[in-house]
Amino acid sequence: MSGQPVLLYDGDCGFCMACVRFAERRIGLRARPVPWQSADLAAFGTTRERAEREVLWAQDGRLYGGAQAVARVLTAAGRPWSLAGHALRVPPLRWIAHWGYRIVSVNRHRLPGGTPACALPAERR
Repeated sequence: MSGQPVLLYDGDCGFCMACVRFAERRIGLRARPVPWQSADLAAFGTTRERAEREVLWAQDGRLYGGAQAVARVLTAAGRPWSLAGHALRVPPLRWIAHWGYRIVSVNRHRLPGGTPACALPAERR
């Protein structure tokens, strides 16, 4: 897939939807947000298992997941957000962001806006 970037997110997760709305209103999301449940995941070169586990940024045939997808959201938004986005793409911040993203992902059902539908299946944590 090429053209406008696409942000694939969990459309059944209240926390994920709140994050997308925040990105649209406050950051200036420069991608088309699409719930992964209504996307042709194979066309993006991904699987349901990966989409359940992390947000995905698809652009020009490349796919970035988790913290690196968040970094792409920030980078595309322009200043001042792009500074944080670029920083999250470089070690050691990249490693810290990955670790932090995993903690949020596994616990998103416990965060504000989260619901039991946000919980990841135990075997995919």
